[in-house]
Amino acid sequence: MAPSSPSPSSPPKCVLFLFAAVILDASIVALADLPGTWELIVPNAGIASMHTAVTRYGTVVLLDRTNIGPSRKMLPKGHCRYDPRDEVLKRDCYAHSVLLDLKTNRIRPLKILTDTWCSSGQFLPDGTLLQTGGDLDGVKKIRKFVPCEPHNFCDWEELKDVELETGRWYSTNQVLPDGSVIIVGGRAANSVEFYPPRKSGAVHLPFLSEVEDKQMDNLYPYVHLLPNGHLFIFANNRAVSYDYTSNKITREYPPLEGGPRNYPSAGSSVMLALEVEGDSDYSTAIIVICGGAQFGAFIQRSTDTPAHGSCGRIAATSPHPVWEMEDMPFGRIMGDMVMLPTGDALIINGAQAGSQGFELGSNPCLFPVLYRPDQPLGLRFMTLNPATVPRMYHSTANLLPDGRVLVAGSNPHYFYKFAAEFPTELRIEAFSPEYLSADKANIRPVIEESPEMVRFGQQFHVLVSVSLPVVGTMDVNWASAPFATHSFSQGQRLVKLTVSPTLPDIDGRYRIVCTAPPEGKIAPPGYYMMFAVNLGVPSIARWVQLVP
Repeated sequence: MAPSSPSPSSPPKCVLFLFAAVILDASIVALADLPGTWELIVPNAGIASMHTAVTRYGTVVLLDRTNIGPSRKMLPKGHCRYDPRDEVLKRDCYAHSVLLDLKTNRIRPLKILTDTWCSSGQFLPDGTLLQTGGDLDGVKKIRKFVPCEPHNFCDWEELKDVELETGRWYSTNQVLPDGSVIIVGGRAANSVEFYPPRKSGAVHLPFLSEVEDKQMDNLYPYVHLLPNGHLFIFANNRAVSYDYTSNKITREYPPLEGGPRNYPSAGSSVMLALEVEGDSDYSTAIIVICGGAQFGAFIQRSTDTPAHGSCGRIAATSPHPVWEMEDMPFGRIMGDMVMLPTGDALIINGAQAGSQGFELGSNPCLFPVLYRPDQPLGLRFMTLNPATVPRMYHSTANLLPDGRVLVAGSNPHYFYKFAAEFPTELRIEAFSPEYLSADKANIRPVIEESPEMVRFGQQFHVLVSVSLPVVGTMDVNWASAPFATHSFSQGQRLVKLTVSPTLPDIDGRYRIVCTAPPEGKIAPPGYYMMFAVNLGVPSIARWVQLVP
């Protein structure tokens, strides 16, 4: 039988192949042209980081949970953890927390004693990392990590003389204007309490129980310190302004449409940069909340229910606040929103379907998105260069002093599981936004001189150098070091300082006269990364301590 001839209307196979090759090549070029670059900085951290925080010594604390069985990093000999109540390992010689040295990319094991699963944290004014709660034997524990130079030794300390009054699992911490910390909510904990502990103990907050539904959706509430000293607290689809000094709700905001937005349906949230506008004196605070799972995806264990792609934006300090809605390029749950030193927000990590929870997400969202708050509605999102490593449940993202974003974690399984569609992820990567591209190196400023400590409202000088002549005024922006976990960076804050015009100084340098934030409501006391920003390009930060 003779071979059949191709139909006159059908193109030859070679043409189809060539056409497909052209399409594939075009898509590769298109992806290569998207802004931003990725790099692998640690092939094996030994643990999957559920919680991550950057210290002022150029190190990063990565923390998992204790009752997870063997990790891939051993504790030093003679430092095993003994826990007769641990259902997996009574004698546990594996690290469940590590310290990353950003200069060498080396990993050092840390020893955590009690369960830190889905816990919370915040840096204190002296730079100590306060870490609270967890599950099982850790639910009431308070821990501290006092950071040190990489060549010195520092480790976790569990406080023995004080503990939480109420067990806190899935709670949120926020540093307050006086440097104390409020701990908000948690599973079966519809209250707040403070560190250092106050005589009032745990204070009931009815709002948290009012927004709880059949699948919870009030866990890991989004908490932002407003410049009037009150707290913006968002849970499920509702938000309030809370005066913690009197335990009163001072304002109820309109509901945010689009379903639940907190754990186990979490999107993410940021407060945009605080800045002086005319005579406003930092009085305006704008909150953005993006993404989330559809209600029911969690309780139905539906891994393919599409995530929300909507974002709500509200001026929380406005006399008549309303949500302004817009859509991201992708639906996303479990994304992380990171405030960049420029004032833009990076949305990274997560999935496009399912919900939070073990093995409940699918279709990883590999494309980061840049949110540009100063652009008009409808033009604020820019799609960036995609990752190759899925970052699903239990992933984190943190701003680094050099302007990169550290990306770690992803373990959607109860234990470590490497033979899976979305395996336990031990790799640590860094994403470099477009402002770090080589063609912008000649406008990237270098901070040559700056103070290590300033007081509220103090005027101080910053000396910078730049390869090309400076046109216009450089910004000086302060970024906090938050505690990132479960799609929300607790305590994240960016403050744009009031600065003078940038003037030439000696030796080709430039002098900027800056004024520190006036009070703790604007920037709580503590350590900040200080960036000089020239034409949208940030310097490497220098750490500065803000004190009363």
